[in-house]
Amino acid sequence: MPTYRTHLLVCAGTGCVSCGAFAFKDALEKEVARRGLGDEVLVVATGCNGFCERGPILMVHPDGIFYQRLTVEDVPLLVEEHLLKGRPVRKLMYVPPAAGAPVPKMADIEFFKHQRLIVLRNRGRIDPEKIEEYIAYDGYEAAAKALANMTPEAVVAEISAAGLRGRGGAGFPTGRKWDLCRRQPSAPKYLICNGDEGDPGAFMDRSVLEADPHAVLEGMIIGAKAIGAARGFIYIRDEYPLAVSRVSIALQQAREMGLLGKDILGTGFDFDLEIVRGAGAFVSGEETALIASIEGQRAYPRQRPPYPAQHGLWGQPTVINNVETWANVPSIIRRGSAWFSSLGTETSKGTKIFSLVGKINNTGLVEVPMGIRLRDIVFAIGGGIPKGREFKAVQIGGPSGGCIPKELLDLPIDYESLTQAGAMMGSGGMIVMDEDTCMVDIALYFLRFTQEESCGKCSPCRIGTRQMAAILARIAAGEGSLEDIKKLEALALTVKQGSLCGLGQTAPNPVLSTLRYFHDEYLAHIVDRTCPARVCKNLITYFIDPEKCVGCLLCLKSCPVNAISGERKKVHVIDQAACIKCGACLSVCPAKIQAVMKTTGEEGRALVGEIPARTGP
Repeated sequence: MPTYRTHLLVCAGTGCVSCGAFAFKDALEKEVARRGLGDEVLVVATGCNGFCERGPILMVHPDGIFYQRLTVEDVPLLVEEHLLKGRPVRKLMYVPPAAGAPVPKMADIEFFKHQRLIVLRNRGRIDPEKIEEYIAYDGYEAAAKALANMTPEAVVAEISAAGLRGRGGAGFPTGRKWDLCRRQPSAPKYLICNGDEGDPGAFMDRSVLEADPHAVLEGMIIGAKAIGAARGFIYIRDEYPLAVSRVSIALQQAREMGLLGKDILGTGFDFDLEIVRGAGAFVSGEETALIASIEGQRAYPRQRPPYPAQHGLWGQPTVINNVETWANVPSIIRRGSAWFSSLGTETSKGTKIFSLVGKINNTGLVEVPMGIRLRDIVFAIGGGIPKGREFKAVQIGGPSGGCIPKELLDLPIDYESLTQAGAMMGSGGMIVMDEDTCMVDIALYFLRFTQEESCGKCSPCRIGTRQMAAILARIAAGEGSLEDIKKLEALALTVKQGSLCGLGQTAPNPVLSTLRYFHDEYLAHIVDRTCPARVCKNLITYFIDPEKCVGCLLCLKSCPVNAISGERKKVHVIDQAACIKCGACLSVCPAKIQAVMKTTGEEGRALVGEIPARTGP
């Protein structure tokens, strides 16, 4: 194997690929070859680096230099300066250092330095399409240990002692689930990896499958030994084509190396995996609905018990864990349960991956120890709120999670703390909101999502979510009553207690948590007919201040419904009857002028009354 002085690690996760990472990589390879550096510099396409908002991303190894938002046009300068002259290109770095300051390393960037990587330990450093690179970083060592030196009981005991809990939502102890399945007398038994990630703003599972598919395969091989399964399935939503491609390559490579199939590593153990592509139904993420989907049926959940570990796929004992759970398993077996359980809190061990999105400066994928404060994720790793705005809340746990307010910024992130606060860990979606977010509107958004994705099998979820959404819509339109709050709370309780599956049971969480922490905002919509965040269209008004308007025509040209009239260098007017409140006029009005304004409640209605309506065509 040739030895290279420098590795250029180009992030080729979906986020960077969508920004042109493959074109950048091709240009980089051509430039390296043109400069005669082919024997010294290796260009590697890696999986997701995590800092998705900054793509395309390049990490120079072993220098540790982190480049971001690169383009094909940047390639000649980068190769000339960094690779030939040894001068890192400061203007292409995440935070260009001040003149004379030391060149920052990737490890110095706040986004990276507060993280602790277990599942994402190989992110950004290996080519996910080459099994040799995974093996070079201790890959399949844990599988060999489990198959050759451990009994099924010992494997289950190690996972149980580690305290690993399911990372897919409910946090059920993984070892307990495996043991229940292992002790079932019937055979065959099956394993399933749940990669049906449907939460808005969530991309943890997708990134792991794209960046380190062999970690998931290795975890499932170990799980198969623990319960005595010979066959398993990796269920990946069809909207993840890159994940499907890389897992397919990983499966083929593992079979060619004797790591899947008959007599794995000469141990006499048989196990193989296949991919099932999901059709995109949100309810397929519920384990019994997912089983129905694999069986070729409609993805309807069923009553539990019996649990899948007792009566699952085709009526046989089945273990289902999500992508992140399976990817934790190899490290636990290789490094030991004591090491894993030393991380996190008393009841929540190890680390957790979150997709950090929304009104946050640094969006991306982060892996942090359980128990970390919410404040540290939002402000240390996430870099705080853009444009100096105030943090308002964070939605944790996807559409079935809850909204945590700024008063709880010091809340430790673990299963019990989040549940007590009215949220849930969920699969790890974390959507940050600023002062311009309306919490009534947010509750309505998530409830409409769960309503539309409801499978419709049970009445509490099918009818209850629709009725709750209708009430929220009335409140957001300024047509609600105080009685509606009581109805919302009563309906939420009915849906939680009566729904068949976990998705319906947790659907009211966004409503209940916003009512709990932002009750005054609901009252403002109902009593004052005001949206404090100036978001709800029925309660806001756009107008042009005649004292500030300079007649530049920008707002007039941007209006999609011609609701603005006026001549150049003369005051413009918004026809309130025609205005659809899209906000285009506000967005184009020059900041130094700020003639277009948005207000709400009686203030807005009074201002409109002072401004004449349009009289001309």
